Amino acid sequence: MHAVLIPEGWFWMGSQNHYTWESPRHRVWLDAFAIGRTAVTRREYARFLADTGHAEPAGWTDTGFSCPDQPVVGVTWFAAASYCEWLSQLDGDAYRLPTEAEWEKACRGGLENAEYAWGDEPPERIDYFHGPWNGPRPVGQWGPNGYGLFNMGDNVHEWCSDWYAEDYYQSSPERNPTGPKTGTRRVSRGGSWRHQIKASRAAHRSSLPPQYGYTDYGFRLVVGRMASDACR
Repeated sequence: MHAVLIPEGWFWMGSQNHYTWESPRHRVWLDAFAIGRTAVTRREYARFLADTGHAEPAGWTDTGFSCPDQPVVGVTWFAAASYCEWLSQLDGDAYRLPTEAEWEKACRGGLENAEYAWGDEPPERIDYFHGPWNGPRPVGQWGPNGYGLFNMGDNVHEWCSDWYAEDYYQSSPERNPTGPKTGTRRVSRGGSWRHQIKASRAAHRSSLPPQYGYTDYGFRLVVGRMASDACR
């Protein structure tokens, strides 16, 4: 996995002008972390399946999702966590899903006040997002954001480690937040090839029960343990 180091520091998380579950906009400190330049690909996930005998994700045999350089899709949150454990044992590093705060800081790419990973231009005005999308596109086909990360906010929804709560921002800690202690849904971030608009704003939040595996859901990895908590 090719990872990019995201520097420690403060950033502004959330949005004050959109949905209530994105507010309030608040200042968050994150310790430095390293995150994958792309989502985990089908090629990478195939190694996991061959090595472990884990159940194939939804859509695995569908030709629309068969390109080795596409992000793997159809993976439940539990399967993504199992992949993290497998890769950690294989490589000797600690791999995990990003926290919601880590994902948003990485998506913003240093653009504190921009709506999207690339700036403020709406995706409807960008050629890359036009034309037919019959599945996710191979990773890295469009330019990276300010941190050198690809497809932050488009292509597939990406699982995060946190439990989801609509009002979490009302009480989340300023430093290294890791989400509520319990819940029924896990946070997901980013846009989807299946939606009419293929990319989402950096502050946009979504969620899904962790046992579900949809063909517009993938994941990307962080290397290193959480600063203040374990992946739950």
